[in-house]
Amino acid sequence: MDNMLSSESSILEIVKSLYGQALTSQQAQDDEQALSYYTQALNQVQSINNTDQDIDQLEYDVLLNICDIYIKQHHHLALSKVYIDIALLIAHQLGQQDKIATCLDKRDSINIDKDDYDTAFVDYHHSLKTQLKRGKFGGLSIYLAYLKMADVFYDQYKYDNALAMYDKCLTIELSQLGDQHVDVAWTYNNMGNVYHDQGKYDDALAMYDKSLQIRLSLLGDKHVDVASTYNNMGVNYYHQGKYDDALAMYDKSLQIRLSQLGDKHVDVAWTYNKIGTAYGSQGKYDDAIAMHDKSLQIRLSLLGDKHVDVALTYNNMGNVYHDQGKYDDAIAMHDKSLQIRLSLLGDKHVDVALTYNNMGNVYHDQGKYDDAIAMHDKSLQIRLSLLGDKHVDVALTYNNMGNVYYHQGKYDDALAMYDKSLQIRLSLLGDKHIDMAWTHNNIGVVYYHQGKYDDALAMYDKSLQVILPKIGYQHIKVALTYHNIGVVYKSQSKYDDALSMFEKSLQIQLSRNGNPFYTALMYNRVGMVYNHQGKYEDAFSVLDKSLKLCLSVVSENHPRIALIYNSMASVYRNQGSYDQAISKSEKSLQIQLSVLSNNHPHIAETYHNMGRIRVDQGKYDDAMSFYQRAVSILVNARLENHPKLVEIYDNIANCYDKQNRHDDATVMRQKSNNIGCTLKQTATSDQTSTTLNHQSQGQKRQSEHASNSTDKDGHSHAQQSHDRVLKKKQYFNAYMQALQQGSCNNKVIRAIYTGPECVGKSSIMRVFTQQQLVKRQDPTQVANQSDKMVHLEVYKIKDRTMHSLRVIWENNIHQIVQSQYESLISNCHVSKSTNQRKNMQHLSINDQHQSAGILVHSTLTSQHSTPTISTDQPITATTLTHQDITPTILRSPSGPTISRINNNLSQQHHQSAGILVHSTLTSQQNTPTTSNDLPIMATTSTHQDITHTMLKSPSDPTISTINNNLSQQQHQTFFQHYYPSWLNKSKDDSQYAKIWDFGGQSIYHITHQPFLSANSMYILVFNINQNIHDKVVARDGRLLSRTYLQSMQEWLTSIISGDSSHDKVTATIGNDQVEYSLPIVILVASHGDCITDKQERIDRFKNFEKELITMMPRYKSNIYSSRIVFNCNPDDNSQSTQAEREQCSLGLHNIMKSFVQSLPFMRNSIPIRWYIMATILHTSIDTNSSQNQIVSSIINQIRATRVRKIMQIQEIQSLAKELGLYKSYDELIAMLSYLHDLGEIIFCHKGDEYGIIITDVDWLLRIFRAIIQLQDCQSGILQMQSLYITASKTGRISTEYINHVLVPHELDVETKKSVINLMETYDILCRIENDNDEEDCQYFVPYLLRPDVKPFDLSQYHVSDMLYIGYEYDDIPYIPDGIYYCLLSSCLKQWNNTKVELYYRCAKFYLTNNHHYIIIKKDNSHIALQYCYQKLDSSTFATLLKSAVEISIYKNRPQDIVKEKLSSLINNRMPKFKGAIIRYYVRCSRCDYLTSIDNNNQPYDSNLVQCQNEGCNMLFESQSVKDWIYQREECANDRPQQAKCRLQTYKEDTYKECFDIIATELDIKDLFHLSMKLNLSHKDVSEVIDSNIRSYDKTYKILASWWDQAGQQADLRQVVVTLESMDKKLIAEKIVTKLESS
Repeated sequence: MDNMLSSESSILEIVKSLYGQALTSQQAQDDEQALSYYTQALNQVQSINNTDQDIDQLEYDVLLNICDIYIKQHHHLALSKVYIDIALLIAHQLGQQDKIATCLDKRDSINIDKDDYDTAFVDYHHSLKTQLKRGKFGGLSIYLAYLKMADVFYDQYKYDNALAMYDKCLTIELSQLGDQHVDVAWTYNNMGNVYHDQGKYDDALAMYDKSLQIRLSLLGDKHVDVASTYNNMGVNYYHQGKYDDALAMYDKSLQIRLSQLGDKHVDVAWTYNKIGTAYGSQGKYDDAIAMHDKSLQIRLSLLGDKHVDVALTYNNMGNVYHDQGKYDDAIAMHDKSLQIRLSLLGDKHVDVALTYNNMGNVYHDQGKYDDAIAMHDKSLQIRLSLLGDKHVDVALTYNNMGNVYYHQGKYDDALAMYDKSLQIRLSLLGDKHIDMAWTHNNIGVVYYHQGKYDDALAMYDKSLQVILPKIGYQHIKVALTYHNIGVVYKSQSKYDDALSMFEKSLQIQLSRNGNPFYTALMYNRVGMVYNHQGKYEDAFSVLDKSLKLCLSVVSENHPRIALIYNSMASVYRNQGSYDQAISKSEKSLQIQLSVLSNNHPHIAETYHNMGRIRVDQGKYDDAMSFYQRAVSILVNARLENHPKLVEIYDNIANCYDKQNRHDDATVMRQKSNNIGCTLKQTATSDQTSTTLNHQSQGQKRQSEHASNSTDKDGHSHAQQSHDRVLKKKQYFNAYMQALQQGSCNNKVIRAIYTGPECVGKSSIMRVFTQQQLVKRQDPTQVANQSDKMVHLEVYKIKDRTMHSLRVIWENNIHQIVQSQYESLISNCHVSKSTNQRKNMQHLSINDQHQSAGILVHSTLTSQHSTPTISTDQPITATTLTHQDITPTILRSPSGPTISRINNNLSQQHHQSAGILVHSTLTSQQNTPTTSNDLPIMATTSTHQDITHTMLKSPSDPTISTINNNLSQQQHQTFFQHYYPSWLNKSKDDSQYAKIWDFGGQSIYHITHQPFLSANSMYILVFNINQNIHDKVVARDGRLLSRTYLQSMQEWLTSIISGDSSHDKVTATIGNDQVEYSLPIVILVASHGDCITDKQERIDRFKNFEKELITMMPRYKSNIYSSRIVFNCNPDDNSQSTQAEREQCSLGLHNIMKSFVQSLPFMRNSIPIRWYIMATILHTSIDTNSSQNQIVSSIINQIRATRVRKIMQIQEIQSLAKELGLYKSYDELIAMLSYLHDLGEIIFCHKGDEYGIIITDVDWLLRIFRAIIQLQDCQSGILQMQSLYITASKTGRISTEYINHVLVPHELDVETKKSVINLMETYDILCRIENDNDEEDCQYFVPYLLRPDVKPFDLSQYHVSDMLYIGYEYDDIPYIPDGIYYCLLSSCLKQWNNTKVELYYRCAKFYLTNNHHYIIIKKDNSHIALQYCYQKLDSSTFATLLKSAVEISIYKNRPQDIVKEKLSSLINNRMPKFKGAIIRYYVRCSRCDYLTSIDNNNQPYDSNLVQCQNEGCNMLFESQSVKDWIYQREECANDRPQQAKCRLQTYKEDTYKECFDIIATELDIKDLFHLSMKLNLSHKDVSEVIDSNIRSYDKTYKILASWWDQAGQQADLRQVVVTLESMDKKLIAEKIVTKLESS
């Protein structure tokens, strides 16, 4: 007995040892070794006969740990359940309720893994009851039961129930553990998972963030649980389409796991897997494969090659290969995954079903549709057996099967599958789940291919209604929905709407750094719209982008590359470039044959396209060969009823007709009709009117076939063709009349965003136009855009939707012509009614012939004996002589003429019947025929045609001028461009704003004049987080030399001064009527995120507004204070912030809308000729008929040969005359000014005969930027670097440097010369004449000078006192920098000074013949002048030089020259202030106030001036007056040697400079304290502080009062001590430094 006990005791020790080794292996992720130890331990335990509680406990633990491993591996789940049942019995024997509950939990985990949720729920509920029985209700153990029930609900997609359980868990945790516990963090994490799966991504992120904060505070930032949270946040961002944010979170998770777990851990492998998936979604396939391979290597080394995680990695690699178009590699990966899963999990597991699903998707894209259906069916059977028929995975399978049926053309089968998917998702997820959106989307795609366009759009709209509230406007999947809507619009020939949708989609793709494939697809779609519009150059441009983008991520042999080549071939075909079209088609075919199945529909489509090209070439046999190959592929693929066959059979029939094989053509058409009928019968009953017959496919039909059919009203197709032709002629007549007198009100105004740099203009503009905010956005360059300098954001004032300016112009043209058309039709009916009444009384033989003509025409149009053209063929209006009328109208079916019109028929009678007869004649079947790609062009007669006769008006000779200057063919060209788009347009009286964003950097102030306009609206932006007197903060954090006030003054003056009128407008904003002067400036604020308190925002806005108006009262009537504050923080996209942004945008929109509706500019009448000329000058003329190559080529030829980027006004005038768009010179100038106001062109008009026009504004801006943007010299050439440094230090640019920076722009000599001349006209450049070398001349560019350039060293010069030139404050409160720089350029030209020197806002000109310098300095609102001359050692020479300088100042009067030039600049460039009186000013030596001396009362002494400052009003002796004004008397008396030098004393100069420092630096709120410390009168101080002057002046005045009070005892050291006592040590130190240096 003792031996037996001893033996069992030793066995127990062995078991414990094995158990310990197993635990160690399990913790090291070596599951196989752990299982081996656990199995040995279990065998040893079972060999013991007499067990005790310790042995039972050990056996229990072993059993549970074995189950944990099996559950983790998804392996031996049935055996695991047996082990759990044994452990449950042991727990009952031990009587331990905790262990019983744990067993139930483990068993439920197995049930969940087997998707047996009902059993799991029962067990969890039993577990909960077990816990409650223990009497620990509310304890943490019960929390575990709630947690498990939540998990069951979660896995059943019962998300609300799951959240309810998690909330119970959270309540218990918070009450028992507090809000800073790791278990609380886990619950927040789990709730985040539920919200994530519900598509409530913001809520999910909030939960994850709560979890993160707890874990960070408790565990630190290097804990694995923190890594898990980062991982979950990454997954959330991933599903929002925020791939960069997702990758950032994954990287944080990875770094923690690598540091804590090493590089060979399964969690690290999981992170690599997530990163790979994100890269795959971005289209970075090589990076994705690299990440998945890292994950694979770790898993193989740790888990072996037969593990479910290894299978998952192979699966993910297969998905990437699939996206790359490497279908064979994808299948190989999925097969590896399948074999592992089958061996481990058996053939009835959900992971096996997933693999079958993925393989089905690959086969689908290969065109192996039968294999695809087989795979999806396998997946379906497994999922149905395991999950039942109400599971989301089952819904997914139905969806994928629907995709296959859709591509097979089996639309009813596809819809049946989609409907099954829809019903399951609806029952499980509700109608607001994001998966519902994708089902709606897929149903919409099928409806589209069935021709049910309205139903398709309805489905897409449903999809948007679901996804927009959940994932916002900027998600990639929103972009795909916009794309699908665009496809429908394109098929409806609504090309502008289609283009708008594709551009929206593209914008989202680009802003979100989306998958390059999708972005390339968008470019491809845009290109095909351009193709349909005849804008072939634009089409090639975007298709080339699409191709390059695809090639950047995949190889040449990808199916999507083939798709792009096919698109290019289509464009070449429409251009008539057939060889290039064939070449691209062959490239496409070669790719498709290498990667797709032989019977793929895409290959059939390529053959079909190649056949169409051969038809265009007249090679009908070759075309038939290609068509037959296309048919063979579709039939072999068992797609006998595919809609594409309708189109192919129709084209074969047309080809047979051209070969005169009409019987064969009839057979083909019958086949086409049979398929069409089949498709019609399968369509739903409420959509029978939209069947897929041959006409809905847009195919060309011969009229003999069409004439046998009728529409629903019983009208023959031939009659419809006649009606279309008649309508087209009537529209042409209306178009011709509109050229004479047609106009409509202007509908577009520019809205320009302005303000200092880095205040958020671009961000507000992006928010306002509903674009994605950009982090760390680069500063705007003149006008904002990324790859372009100007981006035309045009939005409708009515509803804030974005539009194309070209479309708006075409709408205006349509409106004008439509008005003329309706008028002509009305007149025609009146004339016809009158003629009918006359015919009843006086029927002549001539009238009988007219009637017979119309009757015979009705008969002839149904004949089959004469060759005809396609009914949808574009037809140009023919030109007929009077002799043409008789034989054409009265030709019988058999050919001979039955009568002749009376030769005495009056010309007037023909004219009165012009519309009716002309329209009838042009539809005859015996007119010359053409190929399908050419319009009918009749020969031009020597007689005046009927159209011209009808339109001539004796009272208005304009139309005759137009017609005499323009050939009929060219009129037809423009008409053909516009006509197709008019047929579906409705009247649009909307108004639009074209938005610009101007750079705020001071370097660009000089360039603003060419681009600003008085007829614009301005949105002036300021940073609400900054004080108006603060220095401007640059993007890099530097403080600039100017304040926000100075920047605002610069902008306001530049804007308002350009309007010469004094007009006022009254607008209704809200319920108030407000009156404002033009131009309107709307004040808005940015950086609302920095000021969260609403009241503080309001107060800051009011203060800024008050200070601004105080400093510039003249502009008060122009500034509308919106009190709108935008939050443009790109990191804050919460729902509340987005709602706030929308509210701000809507508020600004309503203000703009109110003002726009009241502006006189919007009531201007704009002739149709202006819109047409605008299209010619600025944008490519397009046509909505892709078949009319002659129209497109003629218009493109006009642009290629006649329109240049920079043109003279005479060239524009000549072009307008030749195109029949010229009326008078004055109107031409008005048109160019109008286009300039809109920013469409730059029009520089200098005199009657001189003017420069820039037709490409973006091009000019790029050139401006290349020359003036001296920030970083990119050139590696040392010489260029030296020239760059010279330019930034001296304000001079050499010709060599200009030539260098303009090289990329490829300007010819004449264009470069014209650009330089234009820049000189605007004083952007000023040539410094050099007699030595014309080619090496330099240009004066003072605004390029860096602010840190040192001031002039005048220590070796005698210097005069400052004389100021400017205006009264109420007249012109500020002189802009741009005017100052122009003044310097003007003075340079005046004095031809090659030795001009510069520092910031200051120039020194050397007057060679006069031996002295003139210094011109910008001093805020005035121009300051000084002269100086060299100090000489010889007293004799010094006296002579001094005398010569004084005589020069007296005789040459340089101050008057500067004054006159400034006045001239103000009058020319600031017309608002034209006629304002310019004056001389001197600075009061007491209060520093600038006082005018032009009308100053100067008693006692000519050098005495009375200060005009009401607070001072003292007499002072002015050295400025002596130096500048009254030198004349002494010079006239030839007593210059007796002139007295009245210089300020050293003490005065020094003290004034110190006062300047204090007045600049001291905060206004400290001024009263300083005054009291200096013992000044309380009354005097209060008067100064309360006065309406600037803070600087207040401080200076206080210091001047102290100076006067102290008199000779004034000592600045007292002020220094006072400042130090006020803790203003920095200012005190500056004063001390100044005193020491002096």
